[in-house]
Amino acid sequence: MTDNRDSQSAAPRGALLGVGWFLCAVFFLYAFVQRVAPSVMVDDLMRDFTVGGAVLGNLSAFYYYSYAGSQIPVGVLIDRYGPRRLVTLAAALTGIGSVVFALADSLWLASLGRLLIGFGCAFSFVGALNYAALWFPPNRFATLGGWAQMLGVVGGVLGQAPLGYLVEAVGWRTAVLGLAVFGLVLATATALVLRDRQRPANPATGQRHSLLAGLRRAASTGQVWLAAGFGMAMTGAMLAFGGLWGVPYVERAYGLPKAEAAALVSMLFVGWGFGAPIWGMVSDRWSRRRRFMTVGGVLATAGIAGAVYLPGLTLVSLAAILFVQGFGAASMVLCFAVARENTPSWSAGATLGIVNGFVVGSGAVLQPVLGWLLDMRWDGTMVAGARVYAIEAYESRLPGAADHLRLRGAVDPVHPGNRGTGVRGTALISPVDPGPCSGGDRAGSASSGWRRPRVAWRLRGNPARRPVRHRRFRPA
Repeated sequence: MTDNRDSQSAAPRGALLGVGWFLCAVFFLYAFVQRVAPSVMVDDLMRDFTVGGAVLGNLSAFYYYSYAGSQIPVGVLIDRYGPRRLVTLAAALTGIGSVVFALADSLWLASLGRLLIGFGCAFSFVGALNYAALWFPPNRFATLGGWAQMLGVVGGVLGQAPLGYLVEAVGWRTAVLGLAVFGLVLATATALVLRDRQRPANPATGQRHSLLAGLRRAASTGQVWLAAGFGMAMTGAMLAFGGLWGVPYVERAYGLPKAEAAALVSMLFVGWGFGAPIWGMVSDRWSRRRRFMTVGGVLATAGIAGAVYLPGLTLVSLAAILFVQGFGAASMVLCFAVARENTPSWSAGATLGIVNGFVVGSGAVLQPVLGWLLDMRWDGTMVAGARVYAIEAYESRLPGAADHLRLRGAVDPVHPGNRGTGVRGTALISPVDPGPCSGGDRAGSASSGWRRPRVAWRLRGNPARRPVRHRRFRPA
C-alpha cells in the first residue's frame, strides 16, 4: 500500500511557502549578478591576469561550464532529495567560490573560483521552479517562473551599472568579497525557511521511483528537447552580449565610460524583467504557449540585429532596441512550462535540468567563441595593459539574426482543464501529468487506462527541406 501520509498532511502555511519560493528566486537574482559580473571587470581582469579576449571569455565561461554541465545531475538530485538541503548547500558553495575568485593570484585559481560559483548557482533557477511545482497549483507555474526570471534579471541589472560603480569605487576584488558575504547570508535564510515535500510513488509498485527514472522519462520526450532548443536560442545573444561583450562594445562605439555603458546595456535586462512575468501570465491566462513564443522569438531576433547592425543609432534608440530584444527573449520562460507539462511530476527536476542546461549552455559556448573571434580581428591596440578591439571587429563577430533559431511546433499544449488532443499547426501534444497538486500521475498507469498520445513535432523552417518527423509512443 502506498504511503500517502506526507501528501495528506497539512501543508505549511501559505506565507511560509511564499517566502520560501521568494528566497529561491532571490538566489536566482544572486546567480544572475554572478553571471554578468565579469562584464564590468573586463579591463581589470585582463590587466591583473595578463590575458586576451579569448582567455578572458574562457575564464568568464567557467561559470557556464559548471552551471550548464551540472543541470541534469542537479535536476535528478532535487527530484530525490528535495530543494531545502540542496539549495542551502549551493548558496553556501557560491559564497565560498566568490572568496576563491576574489583572492585568486593566478589564472587557474580564478578559474576554480568561477567554476565553484557556477556549480552553486546551478541550483538557483531549477530550485525556484521545482519549489513552485512542489507547493503551488500547476496553472501558476509559468507565472511564478516569469516572476523568478524577472528577479533574475533584476540581478542582471544590479550586476551592470550598480556593480560597475562599486568596482570603480573599491576595486573588483572587494566587490566580489561583498557578493561572497551575501551568498553565505542567503544560505542561512534558506536553511531556516524552505520546506521539502515527499514525491509521489510509482503507482505500479507503490515504491518511490528510482534515482534515474525521472531522467529517463524526461530524455525520452521529444517536446523537452525542442523546448530546450528554443530556450537556448533565446538566451544566446543575451548571455554573450549582455553578459560579457556588450559593455566594452558600447564603450568603444559610443565613447561612454564603463558605468554608463553598463547602464545602457542593462536595458536588455530591464526588457527581460518586464517581459518574463508578462509572457508567463498571458500564457497561463489563455492556455497557449506557441503563439507567444513565436512573437517573442521574432522580437528578440530583430532587437539584437538592430543593436549591432543599424547605423547611426542614438543612445535613446539603442536603449529602446535593447529593451525590445530583452522583452522578446524573455519568452524563453515558456519553454520550461512546455517541458513541464509534457512530463510527470516525479520527473520535474530532471526535465527542468535538461532545459536549463541548454539555456545556460549558450553562454558557455558563445562567450569564449566570441572572444576568440575578436582576438582574430585584434589590431594590436592596448590601453592600460588591456586589449582594445576596433568597432569593426565587434560588428563582424557579434551574433546577428542568424544566431537566433526560431523553434516552433514544440509548444501550445492542452491544459488539464481542457484535456483531449489539440492540433495547433504541426504540433499534436498533450501533457502527461496534470501536476503535483491534482491527484496523482497518469503517465504509465495501467489502472487508469490512459495512454500517451502520438506526438508529431517539427523544427519549423523550409518545408521542402525540413520534413515532418513523427515520433510515436505506443502503449505497453
